[in-house]
Amino acid sequence: MFGSGELRLVLLKLIADEPRHGYDLIRAVEELTLGEYAPSPGVVYPTLTLLQDMGLIEEAKEKGPRKPFQITDEGRKHLEENAEEVEALFERLEEEFTPHERSKGGPPIGRAVGNLMNALSHRIGRDGLDEELLHEIATILDEAAQRIERVK
Repeated sequence: MFGSGELRLVLLKLIADEPRHGYDLIRAVEELTLGEYAPSPGVVYPTLTLLQDMGLIEEAKEKGPRKPFQITDEGRKHLEENAEEVEALFERLEEEFTPHERSKGGPPIGRAVGNLMNALSHRIGRDGLDEELLHEIATILDEAAQRIERVK
């Protein structure tokens, strides 16, 4: 979903918009992607620790069981220095995940297509892609298309 350092910028921008804790950030990213992607806590919390170690965020002074993070002056400066990349990231998310696209099949079909793409990526990444595998995958996809056409 995100390239190197992109999630870090997305989280920083979301925290700049309003103080948030880890769970809020996971849900905010999920909302941005219309439910298609939610980063795991195992990715978000280490990223928050990194942002904190870099001096870009700090714990807010609010009371409660969950401590939200707020952006620091250094964090605002970092966002300004990377404004073009941040803007491009959010534009990409908006283009990829528009309500119009979601209406083409809703969450179940989006999830299924995502599963298909992940399976293809993992299979090709594991063993590479030769002519025989290419034809076998194409046959499976053609059969699935034919079955979809026959659904009443």
